[in-house]
Amino acid sequence: MKQKKYSIAILLCTFGLLLPLSGQSDTSQPMQTAAQFFQTVSARYAQLTDYEAQVMVSTSKAAMSGTVIYKSPSLMRMDFAEPAEQIIIYNGEELVVFVPAFNAIMRQQTSGSNAGAAAIATGNGLRILGNSYTQTWAKSPAPEPLDENSEEMVVTMLLARRTVAEGFRQITLSINPETLLIRRMRGESTSGETITLDFISIVTNANIPDSRFIYDTPSSANSYNNFLLNAGN
Repeated sequence: MKQKKYSIAILLCTFGLLLPLSGQSDTSQPMQTAAQFFQTVSARYAQLTDYEAQVMVSTSKAAMSGTVIYKSPSLMRMDFAEPAEQIIIYNGEELVVFVPAFNAIMRQQTSGSNAGAAAIATGNGLRILGNSYTQTWAKSPAPEPLDENSEEMVVTMLLARRTVAEGFRQITLSINPETLLIRRMRGESTSGETITLDFISIVTNANIPDSRFIYDTPSSANSYNNFLLNAGN
């Protein structure tokens, strides 16, 4: 199980940690195309200053849960309750993952070829996805239940990669049509893995201080640099 949870941490990093936005939409404006609706959601992300949310991450093999905080333009931190004490931090230049099961610190500089993936955690994240993936409706622009028999209604979009360089073949977005909240993301990786992120209890524009993103890595932990380049797809 520890190895499986380590693999999920890698998937989270390659997924880019695209996180939710809460905001009010103009319901008087018709949704003409999937691309136009996607651009509306993207514009809301650009207005975001910070947020905090509970996140649940699952695959066919294991599940994780914790808290995520974000501050524009590029600060992000995820503290996991399961697995306990696992942490992911991004400061705009470096991605750091602490995996307590292996007492390991993994670092990834995000300049060059890796900048695009890590930038998903910033206000430009949806713009990057919009350039890298085509957007269509899963079925139609009409809201549908998030899950079978669920009372929560969402608009579901499919994002298909434009080139084989993207780490995920397809990303499914479940979006609240009134608040423009991304409630769920599901990505299908090139290795055949499916990772799902659910976001709940979101608080936005709460003036999160920079100090909450400071993390002193354990001095006894083993350190591994540029781990995404070595992880493969």
